[in-house]
Amino acid sequence: MVSDLMDRSRLSAALPGVRFVAQPAACAGAAVIVVDLARFGDRIAEVRGVAPSAHLVAFGPHVDDTGARAAEHAGADRVLPRSRFFRDPAAAVAEGRDLE
Repeated sequence: MVSDLMDRSRLSAALPGVRFVAQPAACAGAAVIVVDLARFGDRIAEVRGVAPSAHLVAFGPHVDDTGARAAEHAGADRVLPRSRFFRDPAAAVAEGRDLE
């Protein structure tokens, strides 16, 4: 769930086969879901509801601690500042892999 065209371009380069959706229902059956908190942060719980076993990774502004905590509370497995996420998107979506 990423709508910004530049972000989509960067994700497409890093994650071949990525599919972009705008509605949580379209996330059903996905193994990994990436959510832009700035645009879809209020939809995390809904995404988690339709994809309970997916690895849900969210990114957002580094100054939005409240939004990051809300995303974790709503069911995101990993919440990263935008700059850290885009340093290596493939590593960011890999379960259990630490980012430096």
